[in-house]
Amino acid sequence: MSNAILRASALPKSGPYPTLDPFLFCVYHKDAYPADVTGKGEFVHRGNGADFDPNADYRMYHGDHIPGFPQHPHRGFETITATIDGIVDHADSLGNAGRYGEGDVQWMTAGKGIVHDEMFPLLDKPNHTRFFQIWLNLPRQAKMVSPSFAMFWANDVPIWKAEDGLAKVTVWAGHYFGIGEGEQNKPPPDSWATDVENDVGVQHIEVQPGGKMVLPKANNSKSNRSMYLIEGADGQVKVDDKSVSEKVCLTLDATKDVSIELPATAKEATEFLVLQGKPIDEPVVQHGPFVMNTQSEIRDAFMDYQRTQFGGWPWPRDDMVFPKDKGRFALVDGKETYPDGGKKSKDEL
Repeated sequence: MSNAILRASALPKSGPYPTLDPFLFCVYHKDAYPADVTGKGEFVHRGNGADFDPNADYRMYHGDHIPGFPQHPHRGFETITATIDGIVDHADSLGNAGRYGEGDVQWMTAGKGIVHDEMFPLLDKPNHTRFFQIWLNLPRQAKMVSPSFAMFWANDVPIWKAEDGLAKVTVWAGHYFGIGEGEQNKPPPDSWATDVENDVGVQHIEVQPGGKMVLPKANNSKSNRSMYLIEGADGQVKVDDKSVSEKVCLTLDATKDVSIELPATAKEATEFLVLQGKPIDEPVVQHGPFVMNTQSEIRDAFMDYQRTQFGGWPWPRDDMVFPKDKGRFALVDGKETYPDGGKKSKDEL
């Protein structure tokens, strides 16, 4: 027995998961949005401005008639939106935009300041979303870099599969399961993840009944590693030969391999998220959407935003969404691209 589990803590029913340096924040979104019935892509009812009810089929979050997070600022870190199911719309103060989901990954460096929205559009068929919103910190020397935006389409995201097909790992970031530098998508240039020595990894693990696999030890022995059991906590899955019976955050010894095994008698698959990386090991001062190293820098961020609006909002509405019949796309620096290099119709969303 490797004793790779250092500690376990139950996950909150809603809200952010606990994270370790270099990560700041992680939320698992799971919402079953119905099909649009108004023809306008909006709900008839109005959100309360802060709808995070964990017992509801879906949440409006900060949305009014469209669920999601209308325009808001960030400074000093990066957002990684890693999708499993459903569709998300993005727009930002640089004029970049996108409609993405179904395994796509959006990676945005806020740097010295950006404003963006993240909305969950009502489409002609139900939009059942499952994705992670992850904040990755920036080191002191990169907190005031120019913002940047990248989209990694699902077909370009590396996936490892066990020979028997009963386990797979979607490697959203990092160099594991035989995925070398040339096979992995490149993070934005100023990201902590750009240097492979920092060993930043973001992985989605899915094990079917009867499946087993090994999460290999970290490439950097100094890395922090957390593993979150997000689905299939029926008490049968074994991690490091220990049964896990609830949705938990497992803090792992990154220097050790970790076995995962799900008996064939399990009723459903078990899913995990893995976050890991070498810690930045700098002071973290956070106030709302700003993450800096000192209180003085936080005050500067608020003043800069009040003065400049981080470039302003170039879109016609604060909760910007795109036409229902528009497929997945990314608009970056004025150039629009699509999955597989071609435009997707609404039937392919």
